[in-house]
Amino acid sequence: MIKRVLLILAGILLIGVYFFPLWEIIFYAPQYPEGLGILIHLNKITGLGEHDIKIINDLNHYIGMKTIEENSIPELKIMPFILAFLIIYAFIAAIINKKLVTLTFSAIITLLGIAGLVDFYLWEYDYGHNLAPNAPIKVDPFQPAFIGHKPFLNFDIYSFPHIGGALLGLAIVLAWLSTYLYFIEGKK
Repeated sequence: MIKRVLLILAGILLIGVYFFPLWEIIFYAPQYPEGLGILIHLNKITGLGEHDIKIINDLNHYIGMKTIEENSIPELKIMPFILAFLIIYAFIAAIINKKLVTLTFSAIITLLGIAGLVDFYLWEYDYGHNLAPNAPIKVDPFQPAFIGHKPFLNFDIYSFPHIGGALLGLAIVLAWLSTYLYFIEGKK
């Protein structure tokens, strides 16, 4: 019974990912002591403040970074469907109540989570390394903060999972805990 409850809870947590940002990037500088921020949601990118994305794009222009635009990130269009698949799979796995189905769900959600992190890393790499050669300010290519803190010019950049990312991570843990319980019971 507990295995099924864990899968149902994983599915419910995944529903929460629709409502909270996955990731947060905050930029602090002397001219922005309150910070500028980017919130990466499942299907959109917003600023912490009303004008943060515009300000960040204006600043990025000076060093030759691409403009941050939702339409240029195709993953934002497909991720809601991938998440819907995972939610449905979690509930189906709870209903079917079989070790192999639960193991498969755990593997799929983990691989998709890893793929999402790799995609985000590559997205950041592209933004930091494919700088326009005619930018007003010349900087060496760089990797923006993936997770944690990274200084760049006069900015301190912090990048961390947000509530949606934590919910996704917790759903992965619950899926594997359910799988583990199947294996220690030795049942199909």
